Amino acid sequence: MSAPLKRPLVGLTMGDVAGIGPEVIARGWADPRLHALARPLVIGDPAILARAVALVGGSASTEVQTVSAPEEADPSPRNIPCLVVAAKLGDLSPVAPGIIDARAGRAAYEFLTTAARLALGGRIDAITTLPLNKQALHQSGVSHPGHTEILAEYCGVADHAMMLYLETNASVAAQPPAPSGRRGTGLGIVHVTLHVALKRIFELVTTEAILSKIRLADRAMRPLTGGSPPRIAVASLNPHAGEDGLFGAEEQEIIRPAVDLGARELFDVAGPFPNDTLFHHALAGAYDAVVAMYHDQGHIALKTVGFDRAVNVTLGLPIVRTSVAHGTAFDIAWKGLADASSLIAAVRVAARIVAAKSR
Repeated sequence: MSAPLKRPLVGLTMGDVAGIGPEVIARGWADPRLHALARPLVIGDPAILARAVALVGGSASTEVQTVSAPEEADPSPRNIPCLVVAAKLGDLSPVAPGIIDARAGRAAYEFLTTAARLALGGRIDAITTLPLNKQALHQSGVSHPGHTEILAEYCGVADHAMMLYLETNASVAAQPPAPSGRRGTGLGIVHVTLHVALKRIFELVTTEAILSKIRLADRAMRPLTGGSPPRIAVASLNPHAGEDGLFGAEEQEIIRPAVDLGARELFDVAGPFPNDTLFHHALAGAYDAVVAMYHDQGHIALKTVGFDRAVNVTLGLPIVRTSVAHGTAFDIAWKGLADASSLIAAVRVAARIVAAKSR
């Protein structure tokens, strides 16, 4: 019998301290599943974290342990190691809950890049990020729109994408298997375009961009399908997949050629399919991944059925990064209302990917 895999050391970046990130970490820390999945290490501000623990009614015996290196971390349900990030951030306690603040934006950036540096150096096994606020990030002088773009630049990669992933729930698992005989373990949605205005989508959706995301989807899903070639469906751009050109020629001139090229590279890929039926079948287990043309096309479908369980995964990086799928939720920040379900799901997916890579 082989020895059990060691639980990965996963860095939890605190995100924007004006949002629900610190509270989600504090609430998730009390969940036994978190510690069964990984050895979590918080990367952020210890004083803010201590406030969040008090807010959620953490045990009187739960302590925040300030550490200066991941090797010092000794996580347990009663001990929360928090890696102190650059002192130049100063005191974050004046940051008001639920308010856009450049100090919180800069801190979120520093938490993230610190985690990336540690992951690239092999000192932590994965990163799971809590949400940042894009406006606060911008006000702090960071031009990138979000986590994905920051990490791509920091890691020096050009070919990257964000995948929204939802693990199979009991209702899907109970359905008959797909015609291939396989049951899906979850559904990943890879986006050809992401944080851009809708009017720019038509210039950014190209055959090469779609083919690139087909390749990324195949590579990203293999650790989550046990190594089996993932079944990939490609979404359409126009209503009814263009209706043979009646509602637009993009399907015939741009998307289908990408699918054909992907098939020639021996990927299990098909499409483009009309979106009003594609996501119904995909969520029922017919496919392992969908290549969506733009942000809301994929996000709305997946978050409607699994908002609290959805996970973001950054593809194309040399490190493992997952994230909760919700935002900073300024409207409920620091009110004791945040839920940690997405954090647990994100750490679970990170642990699965790390385990698959180590086999």
